[in-house]
Amino acid sequence: MAGFKQPDFIERQEAAAKARQAALEKFRAKAADSGLAERLTARMARAAERDAIRARREIERAENKAREAERAQAAERDAAIAAERAKAESAERELSRQAEQKAARDARYAARKSRSKRR
Repeated sequence: MAGFKQPDFIERQEAAAKARQAALEKFRAKAADSGLAERLTARMARAAERDAIRARREIERAENKAREAERAQAAERDAAIAAERAKAESAERELSRQAEQKAARDARYAARKSRSKRR
């Protein structure tokens, strides 16, 4: 059995040239394929569809975000209105309580006066 013979420079150059030639022929065969154009147009159409779907989703997300912001503002307005209403009711209750206390105080004072006048 003969030992391994190291290829010299020229043999390596020829092998590389053959490999380049084979790759070039393979590429030309693919380019000459009639279905390639159809596949490329189908691929481009799918890519366009994906882009359209992505854009639609982005628009929907933006709309949802705007709706949520609007709901949050409405909730804040409602909370502010409720707080003002509660504050007004509290003030009204306080005034009514003070009026009742004054009436009770006046009644006690009148009772004391009437007791002192009877004597």
